[in-house]
Amino acid sequence: MNRFGILFKSTAVRLSALYILLFALCAAFLVIYVTALSERLLNQQTRDSLSQEVQDVKRAYDNGGMNQMLRMIERRARQPGANLYILAGPAGEMLAGNVASVQPGVLDHEGWTEFPFRYERYSDSGGISTHMAAAHVFVIDNGLRVLVGRDLGDPLRFRLLVRKALMVALAIMGAGALVIWFAIGRNALKRIDRLSAASTKIMAGDLSQRLPVSGSGDEFDRLSQSLNDMLGRIEKLNEGLRQVSDNIAHDLKTPLTRLRNKAADALTLDDGAGRRAALEGIIGESDLLIATFNALLMIARVEAGSLAAEMTEQDVSALVADSAELYEPVTEEAGLRLVTAIAPGIGVKGNRELIGQALSNLIENAIKYAGDAGRESELRLTVATRNGEVLVSVADYGPGIAADKRAEVVKRFVRLDESRSKPGTGLGLALVEAVMELHGGSLALSHTTADPARPGLTATMVFPARKA
Repeated sequence: MNRFGILFKSTAVRLSALYILLFALCAAFLVIYVTALSERLLNQQTRDSLSQEVQDVKRAYDNGGMNQMLRMIERRARQPGANLYILAGPAGEMLAGNVASVQPGVLDHEGWTEFPFRYERYSDSGGISTHMAAAHVFVIDNGLRVLVGRDLGDPLRFRLLVRKALMVALAIMGAGALVIWFAIGRNALKRIDRLSAASTKIMAGDLSQRLPVSGSGDEFDRLSQSLNDMLGRIEKLNEGLRQVSDNIAHDLKTPLTRLRNKAADALTLDDGAGRRAALEGIIGESDLLIATFNALLMIARVEAGSLAAEMTEQDVSALVADSAELYEPVTEEAGLRLVTAIAPGIGVKGNRELIGQALSNLIENAIKYAGDAGRESELRLTVATRNGEVLVSVADYGPGIAADKRAEVVKRFVRLDESRSKPGTGLGLALVEAVMELHGGSLALSHTTADPARPGLTATMVFPARKA
């Protein structure tokens, strides 16, 4: 199908054509109606003028007889734009007047002529020209017939002028509509071509491509923006899948290798205590693998939005207070002092399980990396509001995370501890990031202090402001 065939199948183009046709019909009807109304008014004015003229001629005859009537007719016949005057005998033969001839039968009937009639008058050049007129015929006492008429050239010329104006207006309107239609259609075709080209590259596997947006905010832009958002989401999910696949192959190879080696060592051991210790090590490695896969599954569920329907009103102040009570013995065992600054009664709309899991991940990370900062070190939990946003912060005074590394640590399996001396899977912050995206918020990382030796880390879950 050619480009214009595609264009004519567009709903917008069809509606435009329908509106143009409807406007043309309404304009034609309006002009015809106005023309007919104006012509009727002119004819009525002509008839009223002739009625007055007939009354004047009859009055002149009544007052002064034939001679006064003829003098009045002769005087008025010489005036510019004069009416038609005819004096005829009882048989209809013309005796006097300012016309050369009239259509046969016009003088036979007294009163108004039923239809416009043809008549010939003496032209200025001496010839005879044919015109149309309307008239009133009356009979005087001696049987003579008098015709007083009016030329209909003005109404006819008015009708012709309006018809020409209508044709010109419709022609201009049609030409303008075609030009606008062509311009809009050409622009639409170009945009469709650009969309098609971008779609072809996307279908070829290049998900970094985006559909063009002109900035006009029309239907094409809204559709392109929605599809671009979808493509961005798909690209992010594919990138996450690729990253997970690479990281699983890389990061799970070591624990699987240790698991196999411990199983092989268990086969070579003869004493029960050594074999038991080997089996316990295998169970520990297996638990770590299970925890890793559970974390991956949880992240996948969160990113897929399968838990979005479970969003309810949550008292985040009470949730953080419960977590602080739960982790207080663990922080003391790690040599930290747990300090809380929780504003009461702060609520968010979210999933309690996910918020609790994200908070637990932040607390465990803080304990893990700040536990060796000294006996006097603190771990601070804070709940506050700012400009309507709800801020849940976990602050420690450990080694912190450099500013140029913060975008990396929220990715899956990324661990800044290259030696892997700290236990973990590298999925904790990735899960927190996914949970905050599901809640429409964000995860903010910053230094706790300005001390370059122990800057600490403040991880803040920022929940969006509630709509009024």
